[in-house]
Amino acid sequence: MNAPVPAQAALTALTGPAVHLAAPAGQGAVRTTCPYCGVGCGVLATPDGAGGAAVAGDPEHPANFGRLCSKGSALGETLGLGTRLLHPMMRGADGSMARTGWDTALDRIAQAFEDTIERHGPDAVALYLSGQLLTEDYYAANKLAKGFLGTANVDTNSRLCMASSVAGHRRAFGSDTVPGSYADLDEADLVVLVGSNAAWCHPILYRRLEAARLKRGTRLVVIDPRLTATADDADLFLPVKPGKDAIVFAGLLTWLADGDHLDEAYVAAHTRGFDEALAAARRLAPSVEAAALEAGVAAEDLAAFYRLFAGTGRTVTCYSQGVNQSAQGTDKVGAIINCHIATGRIGRPGMGPFSLTGQPNAMGGREVGGLANQLAAHMNFTAPEIDRVRRFWQAPRMAEREGLKAVQMFEAIAAGRIKALWILGTNPAVSLPRADAARDALRRLDFLAISENVATNDTLGCRPHLILPALAWGEKDGTVTNSERRISRQRAFLAPPGEAKPDWWAVAEVGRRLGFGEAFAWRSAADVFREHAALSSFENEGVRDFDLGGLKDMPDAAFDAMAPVQWPVRRPEDTGEKRFFADGRFYTPDGRARFVAPDPPALATATDAEFPFILNTGRIRDQWHTMTRSGLSPRLAAHLPVPFVEIHPDDAAPLGIGDGDAVRLVSIHGTAVVEAQLVPGQRRHNLFAPIHWSGANSSAGRIGALVAGTTDPFSGQPESKATPVRMERLDMPFRGFVLMRRDIGPPPVACWARAAVEGGVGYILADPQPPRDWMTGWCAALGADAADYDDAGAGRYRLAAFEGGRLAVLGFMERSRQRLDWSGVLPLLADGVIAPDQRRALLSGRTEGGAGAGPLVCACHGVPRAAIEAAIAGDPRASVESLGRCLKAGTNCGSCIPELRRMLRQVMEVT
Repeated sequence: MNAPVPAQAALTALTGPAVHLAAPAGQGAVRTTCPYCGVGCGVLATPDGAGGAAVAGDPEHPANFGRLCSKGSALGETLGLGTRLLHPMMRGADGSMARTGWDTALDRIAQAFEDTIERHGPDAVALYLSGQLLTEDYYAANKLAKGFLGTANVDTNSRLCMASSVAGHRRAFGSDTVPGSYADLDEADLVVLVGSNAAWCHPILYRRLEAARLKRGTRLVVIDPRLTATADDADLFLPVKPGKDAIVFAGLLTWLADGDHLDEAYVAAHTRGFDEALAAARRLAPSVEAAALEAGVAAEDLAAFYRLFAGTGRTVTCYSQGVNQSAQGTDKVGAIINCHIATGRIGRPGMGPFSLTGQPNAMGGREVGGLANQLAAHMNFTAPEIDRVRRFWQAPRMAEREGLKAVQMFEAIAAGRIKALWILGTNPAVSLPRADAARDALRRLDFLAISENVATNDTLGCRPHLILPALAWGEKDGTVTNSERRISRQRAFLAPPGEAKPDWWAVAEVGRRLGFGEAFAWRSAADVFREHAALSSFENEGVRDFDLGGLKDMPDAAFDAMAPVQWPVRRPEDTGEKRFFADGRFYTPDGRARFVAPDPPALATATDAEFPFILNTGRIRDQWHTMTRSGLSPRLAAHLPVPFVEIHPDDAAPLGIGDGDAVRLVSIHGTAVVEAQLVPGQRRHNLFAPIHWSGANSSAGRIGALVAGTTDPFSGQPESKATPVRMERLDMPFRGFVLMRRDIGPPPVACWARAAVEGGVGYILADPQPPRDWMTGWCAALGADAADYDDAGAGRYRLAAFEGGRLAVLGFMERSRQRLDWSGVLPLLADGVIAPDQRRALLSGRTEGGAGAGPLVCACHGVPRAAIEAAIAGDPRASVESLGRCLKAGTNCGSCIPELRRMLRQVMEVT
């Protein structure tokens, strides 16, 4: 059993309690920005005066106009301090963690870096950052490393989600420029989503697209190996084979050329390399039939897509992780961009290639050089740009070559070449490919510091020497940039708890201790932002895309009040909507865009007899990354509460796998145990598993341990969508759960998953053995007011414990192939005193505590499956609209609408 390390209870005892201090109630709403995906939705947070806040969408923010998805709507449920790290902690000689002061901790980091550089050189030091940092945090870390430590070994978990887009933009445009805006989705007549389940992963943008479909009849084409919630709603779905996206667009380029659909004047005036790119496309896909065969789609469907693209001027192609997370992701991006510049469909309303970023500030990290192969302000490691940044920073130890990208960085840690590492705001022991190897590498470092706002996660279990308490959402102050280059403010509406500090401040304090006080003399996030803006305009004169010169002199009051603004902002008044490349001028040396010639696509590792299935990974609707924030919300946990794998029924049957069975997945790098979900829309011989579960919230659901992670040669982004695996059914005849008012950890069973519930926490359990032994042991440990019930003949076991007459622990285990539904007894955990006869009924098995409502389908409004099924049964003309009117389901972010439609279709098929 994998217990979270360090233990939450131990850290809480060491750090002591704290309270959130908020602005007085009645102050009014604070405008801030959601900390989840790259849509960058505006949020109104109204403090309640007691450390919490009511959360609503900001109707004036141009990214969301007041809408929030299920995760954003539940932000208020994540503001508690029960999981927070509140004070600096340092490892002693005996290996234990003890509370220390900030001065001691910062001195330790500075000394460790200085000693490591003196003994091994600057490349033995590294920083690993996060797309959830604010731009000011990112800027400070990048400046310290590349200008003053002398190492470019600064990379970010954004390398895992959008680096191939960066590389694709730079190859084609000469700069990492997203050409368009969200407004293009409003004006497009055709939107192509490639490797993007936007209905779940970018639901607010998807609602915007739905509105355009209703208003102007916008057509939607989805290209994806999976029949996702997005694909289920498309006008045309192309179920492409894994890794074959470039074939689809090579075939499109060939078809456009053969059908005289090119903008030859645009190609001649504004591009280079067309002939070579077209020749490569012809080799990959000489005809529609050849492209369809190679890509694994029907030729008539592919031809229909090609006709749509050719005949629709206003076309936007959005791509996300399904394109980026590939060992050939940069080529995929290039193949998409080729088709847009070949037809001149870029830089004008309603058209262009569009990268949808996954994290709230992945774009901000790109702006400040948070990637190991970039300098700040979209500058690169060329001699003139190195010199420019050196002079601006007055940097004494300027890094002069690219550093190690994320996967390479952890390989260097494992090999002992990197000795000292500072991780800020991310959980690589879960999120990196080959996560077991990453975890082992971290434990071998001479020095490991971690800045975090939670007291427990898998990376904190890797024996860090220092843990620094960082601010969380609601306490941070600074900026983030969304997918359309729009900079928004994250504003604090809660005071920092305990001794938590901004990350930029901690980095600056280390810089001062290293003797660079003048370079790190910032007093506020506004100071950092102004310096960042000034560097962007330094010796620019329009030759670089990224320019915030119009904001470099803004006073503090203007920074505090700054409205969302899309870059570039070359003058203070330059605040309107912007598209790049409308004039046909790009940021290459000669101002022309570059076509690229993709290599023949092939998976980095092929399946074989031992590993016959391809594992695809990704996100689910209601969770975020490793659940350190979203996992605190009972609403978000109630939809999909356990780690799972989607399997086509025809792949499951020969292995004896039924819906709900426990399944072990195995790759050459690791294993995971998850629940089987049989999904007819899943491609044969392909599996899908979500990335969110970790060692802190499951016994064995950590999918990153399996992922091969072969990297793209241009971007360094690892392949996360196509790992060869095998699977096998595990015999787990006993299923059940334990509900607790206070978390005392999982029982000793083979499989468990932890989920927040109203009134406490729940563990969903599966085990091959009857639970009588551990239940008896738990009863003894829980005290006199606890009892268990053992009905071995019926295969039913129960446990209940009470404190002051209130239910404290309730456990059910039964012989069952299906997960038990706890929704019927869940209200007992939050209720008051339970009468003696009700206690007896719980233990005797005469009641299930009421009918189970099933999982939440609409997390925004808390609508369970049972309520929807009842509404459908009671209305023979039920529709998505009628369900919205009577239950509110689907009326907020809309990400549950595909599931509502499936439920309606199932009823129609039966009747």
